[in-house]
Amino acid sequence: MRKQKGFSLIELLIVVAIILIIAAIAIPNLLRARMAANESSAVGSMRTINTGEVTYNSTYPTIGFSANLLSLGGPAASACTPSSSSACLIDNVLSAGTKSGYNFIANSVAGGPPTVSYIAAGTPVTVNQTGIRSFCSYEDAVVRVQPAGTAVTSVATCQTLSPLN
Repeated sequence: MRKQKGFSLIELLIVVAIILIIAAIAIPNLLRARMAANESSAVGSMRTINTGEVTYNSTYPTIGFSANLLSLGGPAASACTPSSSSACLIDNVLSAGTKSGYNFIANSVAGGPPTVSYIAAGTPVTVNQTGIRSFCSYEDAVVRVQPAGTAVTSVATCQTLSPLN
């Protein structure tokens, strides 16, 4: 009798089947972990925007809150020199409006000048893929949650939502 070298086709198919079963279990957990990380980053970004808005309001009291995200940030290509149109208070990635699977806005909405209110919101780029929930805040700087992931564009809508725990 000759001694066999290598594996039989059945043995290889069993190994492939085991790998596929492990992948089927692991991939959904990986995607959920990624969404949770994106949401955590979005909450951190909302807090950064709130801090930036309060600082902007204190620094430029005749203007009030910033007109948009770009005026909180600065130019991406060069060194940032603070001014009312580019305050250099938030990073360039966030001031561009998209970070970690979320789209962000921050707009002044009332009064002027000086503006006395703003709305800041973070919405998943693709709901149920990059994130599940949306987040918003206004001049009280409390981050609030929209569980369905839809965009929040007004202070009145944001006021009706529950604060983040």
